[in-house]
Amino acid sequence: MSNLNTSYNEDNIRSLDWKEHIRLRPGMYIGKLGDGTTVDDGIYILIKEVIDNCIDEYVMGFGKEIDIEIQDRTVKVRDYGRGIPLGKVIDCVSQINTGGKYDSKAFKKSVGLNGVGTKAVNALSSYFKVSAIREGKMKTAEFELGNLSKDHKLQNTDDVNGTYIEFRPDEKIFHKFRFVNEFIESRIWNYAYLNAGLKIHFNGKTYISKNGLKDMLDRRTDGESINYPIIHLKGEDIECVMTHGTQYGEQYYSFVNGQYTSQGGTHLNYFREAIVKTVRDFYKKDLDTKDIHTSIIGAISVRIEEPVFESQTKTKLGSTTIAPEGSSLRTMIMDFVTKELDNYLHKYPETAKELLSKILQSERERKEIAGIKKLANQRAKKANLHNKKLRDCRVHLTDSKAKPEIKENTMLFITEGDSASGSITKSRNVETQAVFSLRGKPLNCHGMSKKIVYENEELNLLQHALDIEDGVENLRFNKVVIATDADVDGMHIRLLLLTFFLQFFPELVRSGHLFILDTPLFRVRDKRQTFYCYSETEKQNAIKKLRGKAEITRFKGLGEISPDEFGKFIGHDIKLEPVTLTEDSHIEKILEYYMGKNTNERQEFIIDNLRVDIDQLKPEDEEEMLEMVEENEIV
Repeated sequence: MSNLNTSYNEDNIRSLDWKEHIRLRPGMYIGKLGDGTTVDDGIYILIKEVIDNCIDEYVMGFGKEIDIEIQDRTVKVRDYGRGIPLGKVIDCVSQINTGGKYDSKAFKKSVGLNGVGTKAVNALSSYFKVSAIREGKMKTAEFELGNLSKDHKLQNTDDVNGTYIEFRPDEKIFHKFRFVNEFIESRIWNYAYLNAGLKIHFNGKTYISKNGLKDMLDRRTDGESINYPIIHLKGEDIECVMTHGTQYGEQYYSFVNGQYTSQGGTHLNYFREAIVKTVRDFYKKDLDTKDIHTSIIGAISVRIEEPVFESQTKTKLGSTTIAPEGSSLRTMIMDFVTKELDNYLHKYPETAKELLSKILQSERERKEIAGIKKLANQRAKKANLHNKKLRDCRVHLTDSKAKPEIKENTMLFITEGDSASGSITKSRNVETQAVFSLRGKPLNCHGMSKKIVYENEELNLLQHALDIEDGVENLRFNKVVIATDADVDGMHIRLLLLTFFLQFFPELVRSGHLFILDTPLFRVRDKRQTFYCYSETEKQNAIKKLRGKAEITRFKGLGEISPDEFGKFIGHDIKLEPVTLTEDSHIEKILEYYMGKNTNERQEFIIDNLRVDIDQLKPEDEEEMLEMVEENEIV
């Protein structure tokens, strides 16, 4: 019932200046905040907003290199374009309705059209510096929390034209954030692929592409694990590539005006539709859509004027028409793909033969699994999944009515054993945190077909709990967290789960949804203070702080941590290690190396990189570890 005594008058109306509004509602400008452990966290959007401006300069024909340096949480970006007009430097980074992107003649097919980007970076940074260099003159200004702190006088310089931006995200907004270089490198490679010839220097390493999207697929497939040579089609404002691999699921990358649209959008939908139409028409067969799409690795890039995105972070395109003439975006993509792909298949009959062979293979596998899949679904229902295996939470990623910031915090802890799952269950946030309890070690599924997922009860129930049977579009939790003990068994279970996800659901890993829970190894305390330590070094430092008079507890298993204590490690300060796939990551090679036949090379790697404190091992643990190495079960 509403409170009728609540006043509402002129005193309730507030007017915020630009930086106050950005800091009060940062999600409107950069999406979710996060701490840097997921690829779409806000700190990466800040970097993107700055680099986007450099890319726009290159696209317009100015500047062939970009320098990026990130050290000690401080970002430095320098381009060699035209430089911000010197008299408007301060306005361009601090006046919300000021910028060159409003002039369509200067930036026809730009990424940043609303002129908000650098203002948001400025407002959300504890320190922000901008320098513009034009024709021997340089203008510099410094800011703190969006407030101008130093307005430097115009000075002479021998430096070449361009713009320099330096900033440090505000730790009061991005709590305990950190930059994951793999995420940044992936974005930089995307910029390089979409802007052939552009050199990007990041922390001393140079990124450059000569063949655009073809280079991207070549790198991500390593030229192997594909059924036929990469098909590369390129037009004036459209470029696309595709092949079929050996992985499960589809793997697409989509771009608009150089912007990576991680959530796809209309352009990707039209591309997928065009592939199906062309393939059916070419082979004159009514092939199933799923069989055509299964195992595809593809990418599409389009450049259009005034694109409409579904959010400020521009991760999903919503445009259906092409401004300013208003023609259909679907028609543009369909016409180009159907014509050029059909021509390609006629020109290269061997590729056409291999393409059809892969589609028919997918059809056979789908029909083979159909019967097993039906029985597996029935077993999942009979298992009463949500009451026995899964302690569910109230909010899910797929809940349309839930607030985005709540859905982003949804997570499923995958653990083993009653004691570990019991501790997490008792200390979790029932609103957003769920627990899935494994019974024993999961199956080592390396090299197996997806048929095994439906035949194995544990794996089948796990995919149903996540609702990823038909892809990650229906994923119920934003974060899938592997929570295992810090002993040999726990590491083995972690490895087997990683194998399961990489083998059958690689898109879940690529999308940044898979994590490892980091819990303390030691508790060091006296009567006054308690320290939870995540390494031997932290333990020794804690002992020094307590001057040696300390009670030391080694947490071998999650079940040894009381629910009251566990709540501290899965709450606001939860430590999650993201499982990432870099540009150089090739799943088949990774799984073969770690899970394939034992080799001297791998045994040497195990000895050099074993992340277990040998002094803490019990004799039986040491024996078990040696047996597992010999039996090819542990890395």
